[in-house]
Amino acid sequence: MSNEVLYILLPDYAAHEAVFLSQAIASDEYAMKKNPKYVNKVVAPTLEPVKSIGGFRTMPDYSFDTMPDDYAALVLIGGFGWSTPVAERVVPIVKKAVEGGKIVGAICNAASFMAKHGFLNAVKHTGNGLDQLKIWGGENYTNPDGYIHAQAISDGIMVTANGSATLEFAKELLTLLENDTPERIEMYYQFNKQGFCNLFSIE
Repeated sequence: MSNEVLYILLPDYAAHEAVFLSQAIASDEYAMKKNPKYVNKVVAPTLEPVKSIGGFRTMPDYSFDTMPDDYAALVLIGGFGWSTPVAERVVPIVKKAVEGGKIVGAICNAASFMAKHGFLNAVKHTGNGLDQLKIWGGENYTNPDGYIHAQAISDGIMVTANGSATLEFAKELLTLLENDTPERIEMYYQFNKQGFCNLFSIE
């Protein structure tokens, strides 16, 4: 199994939604990891730089046409591109990932995209509220009873989250990937959730 974690970025992607996951994969609390268990790679529609909502431009490692068949996880980062025609090109990529038993994560509008194409119909899931999943999903979304009103949730190989759940999304994926011990993943989560000053008070 390849050790690459692939992040799908569409134009006007939400850069902050990839931060906690990618950081924990590439570094620990001290420095960059010398021998990380996984490697972060960016996939975009083409090999041209892809722009975030905030205006940052990211150079992809792969395009949809050059991405590898083997990888550790596929992570769909949210943003405004998921409601545009280019998102339809991601459908066969996700279908192949699910059929191949790959870990798949989708956050914010990417989770709504998953509902639109029926990928949430056999799993417990969350997203930007049940109403949005129903609007995006239409007749293809047949599992409203599987919706859990939570920041992020994993069910089997699938992780979904709402747009404010960047940290919870990372925690669920780091756990599925066994990126570190459960204790260290929890420590990373609490450190970023509560903040330095709450965890380390001055006597």
